[in-house]
Amino acid sequence: MTVACVSRKTKPGAKRKLVLDEFAPYRIVALGHAISGRLARAYRDENITIPEWRVLAVIGEAERVAARDVVKRTPMDKMTVSRAVASLEQKGFVTRTPDEADRRVSMLSLSTDGRKVFDRIATLALSFEDDLMSTLEPEEAAAFRLALEKLEEQAGEQDV
Repeated sequence: MTVACVSRKTKPGAKRKLVLDEFAPYRIVALGHAISGRLARAYRDENITIPEWRVLAVIGEAERVAARDVVKRTPMDKMTVSRAVASLEQKGFVTRTPDEADRRVSMLSLSTDGRKVFDRIATLALSFEDDLMSTLEPEEAAAFRLALEKLEEQAGEQDV
């Protein structure tokens, strides 16, 4: 597949045709969807959905996190996060306690079982990432991570 890239030298307003296979936002979403789908197999073995894994990952990384901050750290809306947290609580993987500084805020932590599930899935996820990134040379991998950072920053600043 040949990929056309618009450089910084492209004149504003230049006439271009939208071709999905060459449209970076589409390709990024498609790649993310493909990767999430493959990783979901590991979650399924643990009876965890993709939203539940994202919540577990945020809590597992932070040890203890306010419920509202989970929404900020994931590409999910408040309702999806709320349902995932409720399901993880029901499964006994997450505990909720009031924040000592502000009793209105709920703090989430992994239970002992939640930590075990997190550790098992994290090991599989990191192995998957290693395998995925092994197709790139070290310089390409570094350039890819830098490009992601720049695109994330730029996307956060743009209005459509």
